[in-house]
Amino acid sequence: MSKVEKIFGRNAQLVVLEYLIRNRGTTTYLSGIAEEIGLSHSSVARVIEPLLEMNIVKEGKVGKQIRTFTLNEDNEVTKLLIQFYDDLSKVLTE
Repeated sequence: MSKVEKIFGRNAQLVVLEYLIRNRGTTTYLSGIAEEIGLSHSSVARVIEPLLEMNIVKEGKVGKQIRTFTLNEDNEVTKLLIQFYDDLSKVLTE
């Protein structure tokens, strides 16, 4: 359990968001996220939709069926979330 989860609790959307923040600059796909964080493919697909709607996450396509995802670091909300996560991580490791 991450320190962020200890504060906010463990829910699928928070876990996905934290994974994407920790791996910012990297493009991944639903199955890759699910495997890394221990959630089902369907859970990741469900919770990533609101992040897409808020433009926190960008979606791409590989071929006809594979959806890829990356953190949208140009979005102002995303910038604030990254700053908050980084600041919180520093405080919690002190």
